[in-house]
Amino acid sequence: MKKVFPYIVLLAALCLATSAAYYSVFGLSKLFSAQTLAIIIMAGSLEVSKLITATYLHRYWKKLNILIKTYLTTAVVVLMFITSIGIYGFLVAAYQTTANQLTIMDKQVAVIELKKERFNDQLTSYSVEKVQLGESISELSKGLSNNVIQYKDRESGEIITTTSSSTRKVLNKQLDDFKDQRNNVSIKIESITDSITKLDLQVLDLESNSEASAEIGPLKYLSELLDKPMDEIVNWFILIFIFVFDPLAIVLLVSANRAFDIVNEKQDIECSVPVGYEFNKEYNIEEILNDTEQQKENVDSIPEEKTEIKKKKKRFRTNTKVIS
Repeated sequence: MKKVFPYIVLLAALCLATSAAYYSVFGLSKLFSAQTLAIIIMAGSLEVSKLITATYLHRYWKKLNILIKTYLTTAVVVLMFITSIGIYGFLVAAYQTTANQLTIMDKQVAVIELKKERFNDQLTSYSVEKVQLGESISELSKGLSNNVIQYKDRESGEIITTTSSSTRKVLNKQLDDFKDQRNNVSIKIESITDSITKLDLQVLDLESNSEASAEIGPLKYLSELLDKPMDEIVNWFILIFIFVFDPLAIVLLVSANRAFDIVNEKQDIECSVPVGYEFNKEYNIEEILNDTEQQKENVDSIPEEKTEIKKKKKRFRTNTKVIS
């Protein structure tokens, strides 16, 4: 796993750097659309050179003079800045396309809302008219019930109460007219109500099926939450995005090189055997221990040799096959 991990870091760095280069190159080509192919070739070459320069600086930092180190480091930083500008241009262009679609949808919704407002005005007018017709019908109904005349009979002298047929006919005719008008008004109110409902459904359909609305839905919610314009929220998001994009790719590339260096570092291990013995040869453990003790007794009077034997005994390791 220790040998595989540097390749994983390198793969992540290359993937991130390739993505950053892609967005940067096409972002710059949109900024200078008159020479798209030339910009793509130039920006692509600079992206590859940036990665090579970062690797070169990491590997030969101690061997380079101050002038070259300063220039190459400045070049890498400037190229990272250029890459970030290209990514910024790419993302802004992508958002602008979405924003244009959203603007078209908002205009369509505004037209529908205008129609809906007109229908609401008509609905209010017809509702008032219906109320007035209802009041008139009520008054006529009272008039019919109170349509009474009284006169005195000449022969008997009695007071006779009766209704006026001519007045009743007039009141009945007016009552029927008002009822017909009220029915017509009711039909118009129902028609307008249906029209308003259809317009509401159109608005709902536009907002729910719009890809632009779905894409910037979270940003729109964040804009309303922070009480900031949508463009400002998007600008913050893009700046945060590019801040960790290309710089992270460069850091990962340097880290991958460092990981390979760590894995490939030679670990010098010194192996030794007691004096008089050889590597890769079988010995009896008791014989080795007896010889070691004998050598220890012989060199007790020589501090340097005693110390050396102790060191050799301590470094005794597995390159000697031992038979117990």
